[in-house]
Amino acid sequence: MAWGRGAMLVALVVALCLSALGADAQLKVGYYSYGCPAAELIVKEEVEKALIDDPGVGADLLRMHFHDCFVRGCDGSVLIDSTEDNTAEKDAQVNLTLEGFEIIDAIKEKLEAACKGVVSCADLLAFAARDSVVHYGGIHYRVPAGRKDGTVSKEGDTSILPSSALDLTELTKLFISKGLSQNDMITLSGAHTVGIAHCDAFTDRLYDTDETLDQKYAKALRKQCPPGSNNTVSMDPKSPQRFDNHYYRSLLKNRGLFTSDQTLLSTQGTTTQVKRLASNYKRFQRKFAAAIVKMGEIGILTGSEGEVRANCRKIN
Repeated sequence: MAWGRGAMLVALVVALCLSALGADAQLKVGYYSYGCPAAELIVKEEVEKALIDDPGVGADLLRMHFHDCFVRGCDGSVLIDSTEDNTAEKDAQVNLTLEGFEIIDAIKEKLEAACKGVVSCADLLAFAARDSVVHYGGIHYRVPAGRKDGTVSKEGDTSILPSSALDLTELTKLFISKGLSQNDMITLSGAHTVGIAHCDAFTDRLYDTDETLDQKYAKALRKQCPPGSNNTVSMDPKSPQRFDNHYYRSLLKNRGLFTSDQTLLSTQGTTTQVKRLASNYKRFQRKFAAAIVKMGEIGILTGSEGEVRANCRKIN
């Protein structure tokens, strides 16, 4: 069938529009180069200030990014406050130990002063997680941006977040459901090289016979976590504020803190992956950077799908 010039022009316009829509739906490095060129520098400077005051809070910002992405996608929904008629994600039991929301507030205030209504809370959180990793000694990686903020945050949705008791099969299934591979899961678990854990997340391993836990380590943990207490311990006691690969070396000595850590040695294939990361610091750094960028693409909202919140705690 022959097309007239008018029909061909319409088809060309439609194709260009569809192309534009497809491009808009993709994140890109340097997204704020024109709209807010100082955005990433502002985030970095504020994160550095916060870490001077509280050296451990960077681990919370990293965990916050993970918890945001796994629930409804990377849309900043973990930052929204509860209201009289809705309990938000941040008030779910699993998120009650998250700290650093006031840091996000301070960064957002600076961003709004510099370029009002431009930088989303979801992107802010992705930048802050990256800058926390770098502060602890990890490599600097480029963060593609362009996420929009979501308008829904519900406590019940956090049930998807992995617990410290999950085994390898359960963890793998969960990560695959989010578009991540088992290797991604093992690599992202390396974030446990920084931060702290509450005793109630692993005490069942201390007072029940757990052959996968080094008994000398278990004895030391029992002193820190007597029955009935909910103290905190370092996830990686040897270098708790260094983003290194000691986490994997500890696993090979049966010194993983959580069941979900030690389970990474459940098969020959996963053990091989752990050994590779344990033996090569630069490999871990590269793999982690790639995996967290991939995680940052989960369920994103772009274009007109979401909004840019003026206050990360409240929907516009």
